[in-house]
Amino acid sequence: MSNLTAVGDRDSWRCWLCDEPVDPDASVNSDLGPSVDLGVAKSKKAAAGTERLAHRACNTRKGAVTPVVPWSPELFVVDPAPIVATVERLGRKGGREVVARCPSRADADEAAAWLVDRLSRFAPDLAVTTQVEPGGGQFLLVLRAA
Repeated sequence: MSNLTAVGDRDSWRCWLCDEPVDPDASVNSDLGPSVDLGVAKSKKAAAGTERLAHRACNTRKGAVTPVVPWSPELFVVDPAPIVATVERLGRKGGREVVARCPSRADADEAAAWLVDRLSRFAPDLAVTTQVEPGGGQFLLVLRAA
């Protein structure tokens, strides 16, 4: 699938890196214009179906630095783990990781729902579940590879 429109429709016109909407009518030469990220690591050939929609600027920046997938600023999380590195580790080894601490159960539940939703777009092939565990007067958000 290399057609920009097909990739955009499949990805609901959201950038897989920053999770912001992509305007399908924007110029492909604009920083916020649509582009197809082939998801190819150095020295590897593209596997079929690995294309993802990205803003042109996000796609270009990803080539120069390791992509950063930010946590939502609306969440109340403490010491959040880097999402990209966590996804890579869980994809390779499986298991579980504590990815953040939250001051209340409600904050942890909100962060858990957001994280599962975000990962469904960022790493659609990685099946994950979340758990909220009390500990030390806080609530730990645990991500588990299913």
